Amino acid sequence: MGPATFRDLINHFGSADAALAAIPEMSRRGGAARAIRVATVQQAEQELEIAARFNARLVGIGEPDYPFALRQIDAAPPLLAMKGDFAAANRPSVGIVGSRNASISGAKIAAMIARDCGRAGYTITSGLARGIDTAAHRASLDTGTIAVLAGGLDQPYPPENIPLLGDITGGVGLCVSEMPFGWEPRARDFPRRNRLIAGISLGVVVVEAAQRSGSLITARLAGDFGRLVFAVPGSPLDPRCHGTNDLLKNGGIVTTSSQDVLEALAPISQLDLFNGSTIAEPGEDGASPLMHPLDDSDRMRITNALGPTPVEIDDIIRHTEIPAATVYLVLLELDLAGRLHRHPGGLVSLLMQN
Repeated sequence: MGPATFRDLINHFGSADAALAAIPEMSRRGGAARAIRVATVQQAEQELEIAARFNARLVGIGEPDYPFALRQIDAAPPLLAMKGDFAAANRPSVGIVGSRNASISGAKIAAMIARDCGRAGYTITSGLARGIDTAAHRASLDTGTIAVLAGGLDQPYPPENIPLLGDITGGVGLCVSEMPFGWEPRARDFPRRNRLIAGISLGVVVVEAAQRSGSLITARLAGDFGRLVFAVPGSPLDPRCHGTNDLLKNGGIVTTSSQDVLEALAPISQLDLFNGSTIAEPGEDGASPLMHPLDDSDRMRITNALGPTPVEIDDIIRHTEIPAATVYLVLLELDLAGRLHRHPGGLVSLLMQN
């Protein structure tokens, strides 16, 4: 179950207990061959015990230690595994990402920006990867850094950065993951990790990124979340700089020194964004009850309106002339049955069955 599905379930049913009780039947109505099995209380307690053995905690989106800036994005994970200095999660953060195969000068620039921004009061957030990420984390060990993992907290990648991760969590830094313990990172998990880096940060600095670099995914997500995107210009002859140079052509902020970052972020960081008082928690507005009974004809019309092409939910509501609450409920059923794909920007499509 993804973050958007979790949010919609809580908002519809008003509580986690009611949502969990409804999930098996909803997945069956959505067309699942087998109803979803909800984890037992004992299984949940086992996860808490595993976290405790790793000196970590599972932190829910409604808790004070949950990164406040991350709460503001639509796709915020409902639960995070966190280890280290939790104070780092609720200070203004600058994300620094870039090439794994970093040049000497690229690593120096990343370290310089991380060090100066750290001394100015920012936590540095990155993905613990080789190259630019490593340089940024090392330079901010004394001021605070957040390492966001693609796998579980007990599955750091790459293995050679395990000592660095120990330095981070043993000092004034923090390690964060939305994946369960024991989860080995796969290729598709890294864009999810990049989403967290962008969501935690007020701005993201890209230092050396090729045309198809994962760092550009982080930059795009940062822009979608309303964060500032910075790019360090590089030689057009160096393939590692083609992506960052393209960012500059498309509105990225030219960054040749730490001052460029600090000056651009100053008006934002002075806002009262970290007091935890302005974001409604999931379910806070209560459930959204149906105004009329949901019947099979409504379910069929909504399903027939969907196809493999992503569409906006508002378009489904206008096309079918079915109340929004009903449309959202049917989409939840399809999602829980594994028949709905959610796309960036709130678009949805039907996963076609063979």
